Amino acid sequence: MTLKQARFALAPLALLVLAGLVMAMRPLPSSLERVTTRGELVVVSRTTPTTWYRDQHGETGFEYELARQFADQLGVSLRMVEADSLPQMLDMVANGDADLAAAGLAITAERQRELRFTSAYQDITDKVVYRLGETRPRRIEDLAGRRIAVLDGSAQEYQLEQLRAKGFDVAFEPVQSNSPERLLTLVDEGYFDLALVDSNAYILHRSLFPELASGFDLAQEQLAWALPRSGDRSLFMAAQRFMVQRKAAGDIARLESRFYGHINSFNYVAARSFLNHIDERLPLYAQVFREAAGDSGFDWRLLAAMGYQESLWNPEAVSPTGVRGLMMLTRNTAREMGIEDRTDAMASIRAGAAYLRKLYDRIPDRIADVDRTWMAVAAYNVGMGHLEDARVLTQKQGDDPDSWDDVRKRLPLLRQKEFYRDTRHGYARGGMQSIIYVRHIRRYYDLLVWATSSDRHGPTLVALAN
Repeated sequence: MTLKQARFALAPLALLVLAGLVMAMRPLPSSLERVTTRGELVVVSRTTPTTWYRDQHGETGFEYELARQFADQLGVSLRMVEADSLPQMLDMVANGDADLAAAGLAITAERQRELRFTSAYQDITDKVVYRLGETRPRRIEDLAGRRIAVLDGSAQEYQLEQLRAKGFDVAFEPVQSNSPERLLTLVDEGYFDLALVDSNAYILHRSLFPELASGFDLAQEQLAWALPRSGDRSLFMAAQRFMVQRKAAGDIARLESRFYGHINSFNYVAARSFLNHIDERLPLYAQVFREAAGDSGFDWRLLAAMGYQESLWNPEAVSPTGVRGLMMLTRNTAREMGIEDRTDAMASIRAGAAYLRKLYDRIPDRIADVDRTWMAVAAYNVGMGHLEDARVLTQKQGDDPDSWDDVRKRLPLLRQKEFYRDTRHGYARGGMQSIIYVRHIRRYYDLLVWATSSDRHGPTLVALAN
């Protein structure tokens, strides 16, 4: 081979080497670039009332809605994945199997060694929960000699480990579960004496467990998103900016109001009665609620919640104002919906569902759910005319007439002459009552949704739904 031929033979090889060097010098895509290139944000979470669950409108929950807003800001879709346990969830983030964890995770020194946390979005406490009728624990020393249930890998387990290291007598057992509801069930059924759970989870679950109560708060925690602790901070910085912006804009406060604001003060008798009626009365009417839901397009549990608020699922109920039946129809509404006997439970449920659909359809299409649903429910109680007056007043006062949270604040004003004299339909006696009405229905609906996956009431509700 001549020198010229050798040069031509080596030229392709040199080009390959040069290309390889160029590729080697090109920086790897950042974590944020990988998400935007993929077009998808992968978020690991757990299915609980405080994080991520499914209701009549699909996926929802405090963490889900916040993560969806972040994905929207990045211009990508959101994919939620569920971990079987807290340790698995943290491993998925640390190993890069998920972009971040949004699951009500408390910031701890132990977790910070492997993960990077955003600014906190919620402050909670660790509540010591016990059975009513037993000695109430009031301080750390009262934990001695009592069996305590905690979620495996939770911040509460870390707190108890710290107490034990300081010499306190604490006997606890980590439970392999993602759900605080599992811990409450174990205490309620006597397998453990105490449980240590997040205060927000306790608030949402307590109506399902009226025999349980809070003894004292063991510690304070801060909840945040967790991301991998790597040298590349691009996705973390984007999440951090998002969290700071959302807190400053009041969006997180609005989410707290949406998911926690309608939870009224706990009433032991009312909660006990509700759970008893789930087992005793609801099975009598569940099939009709399901059929009416199929015809009207609503979740059967929403219709059932309305029926419970109206009559406690009692077809013979009569109000002081003359409305009667399971869905408490007025004479005019019953006539409009074509039924004669308002005490006929089947007819009442079907007519009530159809009437709610009529109200829902009269509300402007531009109003998105869940606002549109709660406005329709309010109109069921106070009337469509007064609802529209409240929406007009809301707009005049500079707020959003398409937001239920803004409109509900104006309904009580329709009792005051200075406001109702300029409205189309005038004085509204039940403005404040309608706010309470919707709040209670939201509460009963949430309880039916959560009870569907409950260890105690799930089998009953799943059987009814199927």
